[in-house]
Amino acid sequence: MKIAILGGDGFCGWPAALHLSDQGHDVIIVDNFSRRVIDEELEAESLTPIRSLSERRAAWKEISGKEIGFAFLDVAQDYESLVEFFRSEAPDAVVHFAEQRAAPYSMKSPRNKRYTVDNNVNATHNVLAATVESGQDIHLVHLGTMGVYGYGTAGMKIPEGYLDVEVTAREDAEGNAVEPHRIEQQILYPTNPGSIYHLTKVLDQHLFAYYVKNDSLRITDLHQGIIWGTHTEQTQRDERLINRFDYDGDYGTVLNRFLMQAAVGYPLTVHGTGGQTRAFIHLQDMVRCIQIALENPPATGDRVKIFNQMTETHRVRDLAELIGRITGAEVAMVPNPRKESAENELHVVNDTFLDLGLNPTTLSEGLLLEVEQIAEKYKDRADLSKVPATSLWTAEQQAGVPSSISPVPPVS
Repeated sequence: MKIAILGGDGFCGWPAALHLSDQGHDVIIVDNFSRRVIDEELEAESLTPIRSLSERRAAWKEISGKEIGFAFLDVAQDYESLVEFFRSEAPDAVVHFAEQRAAPYSMKSPRNKRYTVDNNVNATHNVLAATVESGQDIHLVHLGTMGVYGYGTAGMKIPEGYLDVEVTAREDAEGNAVEPHRIEQQILYPTNPGSIYHLTKVLDQHLFAYYVKNDSLRITDLHQGIIWGTHTEQTQRDERLINRFDYDGDYGTVLNRFLMQAAVGYPLTVHGTGGQTRAFIHLQDMVRCIQIALENPPATGDRVKIFNQMTETHRVRDLAELIGRITGAEVAMVPNPRKESAENELHVVNDTFLDLGLNPTTLSEGLLLEVEQIAEKYKDRADLSKVPATSLWTAEQQAGVPSSISPVPPVS
């Protein structure tokens, strides 16, 4: 099929583009390089030396014989060009990664909050409106987040997007008293976002529900856990295809950050008690899930198809202790910049992907060491001043109230 990947130059988009191209699909990347611009803003490059997109695409053609197309387009701002792109290219499917993806970055300042909402919500709504206006029958696959559910303890397994509820009716539609009776309904699982970034994903899912109801669009929303790992089968074929490895306090995901810190002799920074339980998925499983979602679209008229895209859950301090044991790294408990529960349980249903053939890549010493070896190889590129997470969640902290958060010095 012909697949447009919005945000295809990014951490998730690039390996997904390679994987789908390798599967024989006609892939076109749509990007405005905003993530590279944010690198310049934060003065924090990827630990791995990522090439320009033109070099990446040329290397892939040289190695595989397959071409990946490219269109420079700001999905959030250039609506007319997006409509024309859909009409001229007529993709069978669109994979939507074109959103600012970091919770800490979204909380740095009012400017960052406004940018995240403007970019993410506009991008999603433009894609939906452009699909309708273009008249194309496009299956939209969107990368959401497990964070829409929140990180409180639910006391049950979190279902895949929808919750069965019962209400007791004591009046009819006209307000007349009737014998109490139970009415069953199914609703979107109640949301509890923990950052502005997560909030935009909540808004996304309501936009999806509306456009499916009103315009019969075909949409799959993937509520994804935290990605770990750096390589997929395709990215390790050539140095020029290497993926991003973010380690800074804004964009680095927790497990990759720990592995990088171990490689450079920096204490593993565990926020608060480390009692936060999170859902995880390996990068290779992420691209496989995108493929499975594309191969199993909802029918026209069906509700939004929601998958929980994760393979396992772990408590943060347990991960730090595991990595400390296998690498010899020290563990440092530091104040938590986020406004969240100190401890939580997380139990998640992920039956759909398993039923459709996903064979999960679970946490193993071998894969952890593989990531640490990559970090070791490129450790000279690390700027250790960028490791601490300094984005603060509350207005009081952002207004300048003294905070105990401070960088952890590397082990000498």
